[in-house]
Amino acid sequence: GDNMVFSKKIGDVSEARKRRLLKRKDKKAYFKLFGKSYNKSESAIGIAFITPAVILGIIFTILPMVISLAYAFTDAYMLDLSEAKWNNFENFIRLFSDLVLWKAFCNTMIFVVVAVPVQLGIALGLALILNIKTLRCNTFFRWAFFCPVMLSLAVTSMLWMNLMDYNDGLINSILESIGLGRQLFLRSEDQALGVIIFVSVWQGAGYQMLIFLSGLKNIPPELYEAASMDGATKARQFWSITLPSIKPTFSYVMVTTLIGAFRLITQPMIMTGGGPLDSTMTMSYYIYLQGVEYWDVGYSSAIALFYTIIMSVVALTLRKVTGGDNTGEG
Repeated sequence: GDNMVFSKKIGDVSEARKRRLLKRKDKKAYFKLFGKSYNKSESAIGIAFITPAVILGIIFTILPMVISLAYAFTDAYMLDLSEAKWNNFENFIRLFSDLVLWKAFCNTMIFVVVAVPVQLGIALGLALILNIKTLRCNTFFRWAFFCPVMLSLAVTSMLWMNLMDYNDGLINSILESIGLGRQLFLRSEDQALGVIIFVSVWQGAGYQMLIFLSGLKNIPPELYEAASMDGATKARQFWSITLPSIKPTFSYVMVTTLIGAFRLITQPMIMTGGGPLDSTMTMSYYIYLQGVEYWDVGYSSAIALFYTIIMSVVALTLRKVTGGDNTGEG
């Protein structure tokens, strides 16, 4: 009996020692940072995965931004950057008297004010239609509406250039055949910006449609059933259930679409070259021309800094107004 008790005590000591060793081993497997414990092996794997992205981000995003910020206060010239000299705020004084820049700014604002609401409205409308369960050929229509998004902006621009060509374009041939006469479209100072707005909305609405559709799918159907039982009309259900429920989605789509509109460059670059008479010149395209075509790196960087501040203020203001920070709402 004594031997059994002695063996049990030895076993208890061994188990206690094992627990202490395991606890000590667990402590060695973790480290603390800012008051929180992290597993060393898992953290090492995470760091290994994220390091290439961080390095590329620093090289191709952060570093160019810092260099551009520095160049904004210099007279840097592309062919002789080593001779760049500080000129304080001369570039910024110059941009306030640059008539072409302000023409580009006005064109960009017109594009944003017109294209963004129209594109969001069409995208939301298409999403509501495709969200109808009884709609036939739902998959086909979803693919058809999204198809333009899969085309690059360059291909889309060339496609519509050919369609709207004054002499050989299909659209002008149709207009002439029905007695409306040929239109200048991209050659017209009054029509060119409208054409670019149309092409941009046609190309981009399908992407926003899919995001809206995913938001609509997450709305519990019980809400609509309860509203129907209370006698709420479809319009009332849309304003009281649908819109509040997709508010975070709507905020995200609006901000990303807004930023994309502010960065408009491909369509005017390919379709019009900023003309005719700077009627389609945009801020992004003007920054490109100053820095790449005219090699005026300092002035281009100053415009870019000025424009980035404007975009950031507008985007953050709209996000705040629409309640985009409250992602859990709805």
